[in-house]
Amino acid sequence: MTKKNYSVYILGTIQLGIGFGIVTLLSRWVTGNTILSSPEALIKYGILGGLGYSLMGAFAFIFFGFIATYIRRRYPMHQTIGDLLKEKTNPVGYWYTILLLLFTGMDSMFVQATGAAILFSLIFPVPLYISLFFFFSFCFIIAGLGGMQRIHQFAGISIAFIFATAIFIPVYFYIQNGVYPVYEGVQLYHPYLLFWKNIDTFYFVITGIIIGFGQVLIDRATWQRVYMLKQSRIRTIFTLTGLIWATIPLSLSSLLLVVVYSGSFHDVKILLFQLVYNINSTFLIAIFLLFCFSAISSTLNAELHATTVFTVKNAINELIPLSDQHKWLLSYWITGMQCLFLYLVVIIISPTFIELLFFFGSIYAALISPILWMIFSRDRLSSFVPSTSAIAIVVSILSSSSTGHLGAIWVSFFTSTILCGCFMLFRFLTTFREEK
Repeated sequence: MTKKNYSVYILGTIQLGIGFGIVTLLSRWVTGNTILSSPEALIKYGILGGLGYSLMGAFAFIFFGFIATYIRRRYPMHQTIGDLLKEKTNPVGYWYTILLLLFTGMDSMFVQATGAAILFSLIFPVPLYISLFFFFSFCFIIAGLGGMQRIHQFAGISIAFIFATAIFIPVYFYIQNGVYPVYEGVQLYHPYLLFWKNIDTFYFVITGIIIGFGQVLIDRATWQRVYMLKQSRIRTIFTLTGLIWATIPLSLSSLLLVVVYSGSFHDVKILLFQLVYNINSTFLIAIFLLFCFSAISSTLNAELHATTVFTVKNAINELIPLSDQHKWLLSYWITGMQCLFLYLVVIIISPTFIELLFFFGSIYAALISPILWMIFSRDRLSSFVPSTSAIAIVVSILSSSSTGHLGAIWVSFFTSTILCGCFMLFRFLTTFREEK
């Protein structure tokens, strides 16, 4: 691997077609969130909650596929979302958005690291600090030292384990236990899971679609992958990725039904332990463990790499121009520091995933309208456009006590959208008067 051109570290060396394009996107988005949040959605909102969690990702990818096609055609020389910010915002707006995206990036990496801690503590019979040390060392070698080319090499292996789990284990359980006994058990012990006339569930699904789209829209790793894909195949790749991704939470939900049909439970985390305990096949246990490790490590690798590139290329390089060689070396150091930070912090902090998803959902929702305006605008925008997200986030936090987490997300989305709309109208009227 040559170290002369930093673009090789960012994007790799080849354009990806439909097959491997789907693989690289799935390896980024089948995450610890998917493993742990979809069971929480199932338990809190029933069968429709698990189905709704699947729809969140499917619609997000399909919607973004249309925008990604436009991005690639309109901005062919870009490599990251930071390149768009540099072109479309003034310095104040640029640095505000850069810092906010770095904050959401650290949040996303923290979620993956927390997922690793939870799963390793449940599954592996070794102290957590040892298992996490080897996990973060592996991520540093792949994402930090290897760059995008090494991430591509492991993406196919990761997806193979993910789909082996999604296919083999449900088939094994339902052949062993039968579908009808599982249904009868769920109906007996947890009938609320089958209740579908639940307004809260539909509210959760619709809000989740907003969050999912916001996550994909501002995700640094996904923007990099837009520039790795063959331009003529981008929309097809994102559409198929959404449809395929939706099957993963559904498969996990079906696995959880096999666990809960035989009795009660006290914690979603216990369900995962019971799932492993109920797998009688050593081969399937190994597949499940490799699935958990692959899903979390591939996502964290993508996040580490994207955040490192974003920091070096769009933050540090804007302050101190760097040569390609210095960018490579600095990328190693920044990735290592991120791994060390996550390792030290994640051991003592462990919130639930649904809480994290909807707490930071207000940030994702607030950024949708400003980022879309930046993408489709023809001109450089004032700092007011990105600052609408800050206003929306503050308003959503203040209103959360009365609206709840779900309501706060809608408040955030509508606040930034209305402010952007008002500013757009103001610009139009100003331009009209000047021309007149």
